[in-house]
Amino acid sequence: MPRLVTLYSLQWGDLSLEEVCIKAKEFGYDGIEIGLPDHLDVRQKDPSYYQEIKGLLNKYGMELRTISSHLVGQAVCDQIDERHKSILPDYIWGDGDPEGVRTRAAEELILTAKAAKELGVDTVVGFTGSPVWHLLYSFPPFPQSVIDDGYKEFARRFTPILDEFQKLGVRFALEVHPTEIAFDTFSARRALDALDNHPAFGFNYDPSHLGYQGVDYVDFIYHFYDRIYHVHMKDVYWSDTPKQVGVFGGHVPFGDPRRFWNFRSVGRGKINFEEIIRALNTIGYDGPLSIEWEDSAMDRDQGARESCEFTKRIDFSASDHAFDAFFSKD
Repeated sequence: MPRLVTLYSLQWGDLSLEEVCIKAKEFGYDGIEIGLPDHLDVRQKDPSYYQEIKGLLNKYGMELRTISSHLVGQAVCDQIDERHKSILPDYIWGDGDPEGVRTRAAEELILTAKAAKELGVDTVVGFTGSPVWHLLYSFPPFPQSVIDDGYKEFARRFTPILDEFQKLGVRFALEVHPTEIAFDTFSARRALDALDNHPAFGFNYDPSHLGYQGVDYVDFIYHFYDRIYHVHMKDVYWSDTPKQVGVFGGHVPFGDPRRFWNFRSVGRGKINFEEIIRALNTIGYDGPLSIEWEDSAMDRDQGARESCEFTKRIDFSASDHAFDAFFSKD
C-alpha cells in the first residue's frame, strides 16, 4: 500500500486544530502532523485532554503518526538571543536567561515525548539547535577542537532527553537543516557519533534543506537507511545562473526573487521526488509522507491541495519480486 500523506499543521498555526483537520480532509490528506506549540499543549497531564484530540482527529478521519517540536527544540543547544523570544512560548523564554531557556526547552521536549505516548505516537520530529552553527564559515580561523567541543556539548544536553525518550518508547527525529547540529550528510554522521548512536535518535528526512546546498539528498537516504524515522515532502528551487543573493541568503526574507534559492510547493521545484520514493522503497520506509508546505509566492490552500495530489500520484508500493521473475516456466 502507498504511504499515508499527512499535513504538517504549523503553517496553519493561526487556525484551530479542528479547522486544520477540516481543511486537510477537504484537500485529500490521510492525516495530520501536529505542530507544537500551536496545536498541542504538552504541559497537559489529564488523559482526557489527549482523548479529546484523538476524538477530534477520528471525527475527520485524520491519522496521527507524528508530533513535531521544532521551535522549542531549537532552543536546547543554541546560543540564545532575542531571535528566540519570537518563536518560543513565554513560559519557555521566561526572563531570557540563556541557560534557563535551554533548561526549560529540554524539559519541554521530555514532556513532548510523554504527550506523544499519550497520543499513541512513537515519533517526535524537531530541531536541536547548535552551539557551533555561528562558526559555519571558518574565518577568522579557529581550532578544530572548538567544533569538537560543540558536538560534545550537544551530546551532553541531548543525551538525557533521549534517555527519557527511550524509556517511553518514543524516537526523536532531527530535521537535518541549516542552524542545527546536523545540516548535511557529514554533520549528520558526526551527530550520531557524538551520541554513540543512541537508539532513540534518528532523522526527519527533508530533501529541500539538502538540495540547494549541493548535498546528494538521495544518497543521504542510503547512508541513514536505519535512522530515517519520518519524511517531509518539501520542494525547493535553486537558480541555474548567478543571482544577487547567494546560498547564504543575503539577509533578505524567504520568497525574495533575488535569492539563489527559495522553497516551492511540492512538485514545482528541483527536487527529484521520483528517486526519493524509489530510495525509500529500497530501505523499507513505510511511514508517512508529510507535507511541510512552504512557498512564499503561492496561496497556501492551493499549495496544500496540489502538494497532496502530487505526492499521492508519485508514491508507489515496492514490488515483492523482480520484473523478470516469471519469465521462466521451470
